[in-house]
Formats: sequence, structure tokens, C-alpha cells
Amino acid sequence: MLDIRQLHYFVAVAEDEHVGRAAERLHISQSPLSRQIAQLEEKLGLVLFERSQQRIRLTRDGRTFLAETRAFLTHANRLESLARRLGRGDEGGLCIGYLEYAMHSGVLPNALRELRDSRPAVHIALYNQQSDVQLEGLRQRSLDIALVCEPPPPDDPDLEAAQVLNDPMLLALPEGHPLAKAEQLSPDDLAAQKWIGVMHQETALRHDTFIAACARAGFTPTITMEATEPLAALGLVAAGLGVTTIQQSLRHQAPPGVVLHELSWFSYRTPLWAAWHKVNLRPLVEIFRKTLLQTSGVVPELATAQAG
Repeated sequence: MLDIRQLHYFVAVAEDEHVGRAAERLHISQSPLSRQIAQLEEKLGLVLFERSQQRIRLTRDGRTFLAETRAFLTHANRLESLARRLGRGDEGGLCIGYLEYAMHSGVLPNALRELRDSRPAVHIALYNQQSDVQLEGLRQRSLDIALVCEPPPPDDPDLEAAQVLNDPMLLALPEGHPLAKAEQLSPDDLAAQKWIGVMHQETALRHDTFIAACARAGFTPTITMEATEPLAALGLVAAGLGVTTIQQSLRHQAPPGVVLHELSWFSYRTPLWAAWHKVNLRPLVEIFRKTLLQTSGVVPELATAQAG
């Protein structure tokens, strides 16, 4: 294995063509420098210099080796600089799993914008995956951060999580609906409507939780049509095909022809959790984790304590 220090010595002697002057520049004695050059030649099995009493100069092979050594040392310096930037979290890559809701609600875009403003060289790879796939990705270390609808169990030996959103729901009605301009809506009003359900690909549990929340509020929705995600359901509402509920953070995504109403008495919420692996967070992962929590209004230290 080549000694980088010896390579620096070789370049200095080659540039000065004088061991004494090179020794002064390197702040070492002439005799140790001569020994280091001789050891390098022995290690390489190559004569790098022609020596005489008056001067020392490179052989033809020495000139070839000098060009390659300079390139090697330049690359070594770049590697060292890169390592320092990686250690500070200024460069590197992030693999982030997410649900569509994390994107539409602004939770993920806001955190990424904050990160990109301070660390523009970071490479980000996004993977739209279901929650269980994301959590497995964290365990296998193929993902750095996951944005999921349900957190890992509190006693999970590998993963931690913090809630980054708990969105109340709004009622979405067609613009021409008789209730569109109503000041107050009651459970009886909603029971009489044709509902567009949102059957998330995530899990049937979310659908069951929604139905249970409706029952607690005093009505049972008559679901006549189903969509796989909220924005598709809003498109159906705009077409006059029924009513639905959407997360409050998606209100600005509503298309023309849709009227939104708050339902203060409706307790159902849509949660979003950030999850990560407990062990050996790279500096960049830790930086993004804190950025994600802060832009979501969560105090990172408190979130870690609660997750633990």
C-alpha cells in the first residue's frame, strides 16, 4: 500500500529537483527525506530519480509516475473534502418513503424545500409506498425516513416515530348542492347524502375507523361510489356525484365546483407519522429528521423522548 506522505515528499523533490530545498519546504531534515524517497523507490521497484553530486532529476519513468501521483493526490484531497462534507451532512443522499397524503398536505415538500435551501448538493430519492412496505424498508436500511399513516408499535426494538400531522376533516359538497350555502350542518343532514368513500390502498382499518367516527357523530354514510385517494374523490364531488370528507390541509387542492364546510362536531382525524431507524443515523438523516419535525411544528427533542 502506498504511503501518501511519501508521495507528497516525492512530488516536492520532483518539483524542486533538489533534496535540500524540498526538505526546507517540507520542514524536515534532508537525510530523512532522502530515506523516504529511497524507500518509495524500493517499494515500487522503480528508479524515480537520476542522482549526481550536482543535482537530482526525474527519470522518464519518474516523470510518468509524477503525473499520476499528482492526479492521485488531487483525488485524495477531494475525497477528504467530500468525507468532511458528508460528516457535516452537507452532501450525500436521502431515500425517503412517503404516502400521497404526505405530498398533497405539504408536509414533505415543505421539509424538502427547507433542506434544499441549506444543502443544495444533497441527492434525494422519493419512493411512494404503502406504510408496511416503508417500515420494512427502514428495518432493511433501504429507506432513511418513512412517512406513514400508522406508527410502529411503541415497544418496537428498531424503529421510532413522531406524529407530524393530525388533520381534521372538511365536508366537500358540489357547488350546486342544497346544503352548499348552509351555515350549520347536522348529522341528519349528512345521513341523507350520497357519499363518495375514499378506500385507501393502505389498509381497510382506516375505512373502518372513518365509519366508526361517523357512527359516534350520529350518522351512517351511504357510500354509493369509492375512490382510491382524496383528490380523485374531490373530482367526483365537483361532477355532482356525491359528497365526501377531505383533510383540512388539502383544502387548497379542491377543484372549481367544490364547496368545503367545517364540521366541528366530527372527531375523525387523518394522522401522518414520520418514522426512522433508531441506530446509527447518518448526519444527513438526522438533519432531515429534525427539519421534517420542525417544519411540521414538532419539537425534535420532545418527539424523540415520546418515541422512546
